[in-house]
Amino acid sequence: MNKFIVIDGLDGSGKDTQVRLLAEMYEKQGRDVVVRSHPCSDNRFGRKSKKALLKRGKFNHFLATVYYGLDAVRSVVKYSHSDDVDVLIFSRYILAVMYLPDAINTIIYKIVAFVLPTSDCMFFLDITPEESLRRINSRSEDIEMFENIESLKKNRLRSQKFTYNWTVVPADGSAEEISEKIKEKCLESDKALN
Repeated sequence: MNKFIVIDGLDGSGKDTQVRLLAEMYEKQGRDVVVRSHPCSDNRFGRKSKKALLKRGKFNHFLATVYYGLDAVRSVVKYSHSDDVDVLIFSRYILAVMYLPDAINTIIYKIVAFVLPTSDCMFFLDITPEESLRRINSRSEDIEMFENIESLKKNRLRSQKFTYNWTVVPADGSAEEISEKIKEKCLESDKALN
């Protein structure tokens, strides 16, 4: 793997759209791209995380976070050392720690960020909770446990503890505006590598 990119943000921030646009850019360059959108449906950890996210309560909150973490670690182990991958793009990654209790989330983040790979192309799509909720309500998907205005406000505030070494991109605008900022940073990083 030559390039590792992460797109993260609150629900409804446009992560999967930005991942798709970025993957298309690299594929047009002839690069081999692998995209992992967590929780992934191709393994039991991802499926269990998604199932818990659709329920309520502290126990399901805990299960969703643990299974999510196992799903992300599985993706890292499987794809980060593959010679067949030029560009590995993750939609959702280590910022899931912000859903853990405040007493431990900062410590866990520092451990996870030390152990798992990071890069200079880690983007946090910073969307206002109101716009996030508007987008969530406009799609035809089941509502997850964190997809309500209170959780969105709380988690946006929490995210600021963890995004100090991320590129924070305002995400209330159009997909094209956001994509340009992300692509510009990635292309700068590509030039620095060459």
